[in-house]
Amino acid sequence: MKKVGFIGIGVMGQSMVRNLMKHGFEVSVYSRTRSKADAVVSEGAIWCDTVKACASGKDVVITIVGFPKDVEEVYFGENGIIENVPEGATIIDMTTTSPKLSVRIYEAAKARGVYSLDAPVSGGDTGAKKGTLAIMVGGDKEVFDAQQDIFAAMGTNIVYEGGPGMGQHCKMANQIALSGALASTCEAITYAKAVGLDTKTMLDTISTGAAGSWQMSNNGYKILEDNFDPGFFVYHYIKDMRIAKEEACERETALPVLNDVLKMFETLDEEGGAKLGTQALIKIYDEGKQ
Repeated sequence: MKKVGFIGIGVMGQSMVRNLMKHGFEVSVYSRTRSKADAVVSEGAIWCDTVKACASGKDVVITIVGFPKDVEEVYFGENGIIENVPEGATIIDMTTTSPKLSVRIYEAAKARGVYSLDAPVSGGDTGAKKGTLAIMVGGDKEVFDAQQDIFAAMGTNIVYEGGPGMGQHCKMANQIALSGALASTCEAITYAKAVGLDTKTMLDTISTGAAGSWQMSNNGYKILEDNFDPGFFVYHYIKDMRIAKEEACERETALPVLNDVLKMFETLDEEGGAKLGTQALIKIYDEGKQ
């Protein structure tokens, strides 16, 4: 059975580690904050004190960290993954990050005889817990094929998107589509309140029809409960939207919906909402700042 190093034990990472262990993989973990890993270590994961230790001797190293700068930090340098993972190993970055950075990692890994995949995910904390994540993979097709057992432990919709960076580009498309779905759910709830509809009855009615979406069926009901716990942090989503905007601008591609939703999230961030769940966008509508 493959030995797996897993770096980044956050909201998503904990559940992903658990699912890997359930499928029989030996999983070693590292997180900058040790306490975040305590639960999975108590369940059988092996704690490592450094990135270097977590990468050394592993068949596969998976990362899901916060921002592009965090990805650079764990992959590059003498104590980073690329310099310390064995030749012939596979590194899989599941962070949503810059497609350009994924290409850099691929090229640096290839120079050392290491295989690299970019494999961002969608499905939030619920999908991570259930092992039903959508996984969008870029890199070499034969490497993707060789890691099907790893991906199957964490997700159900596992799709090869193309060469290096294409997994990230697909995730950008996902985040672009998400922006409109979440904002329109907030607008439907705002309208329902304004005209006196029972908001739950309204959601129950329209979520099963043509207007239905994951955002409506999940975050819509969280909004009605004033539940702003993070399945996906506001500040992480702002990071994703900014990457998508940058990639689109370089290609002179207009994304008006994304740009409007990004501005609303930036206002929410300025008001102290960075660590809330993305469903907290409703607060901007409630304040009339959309």
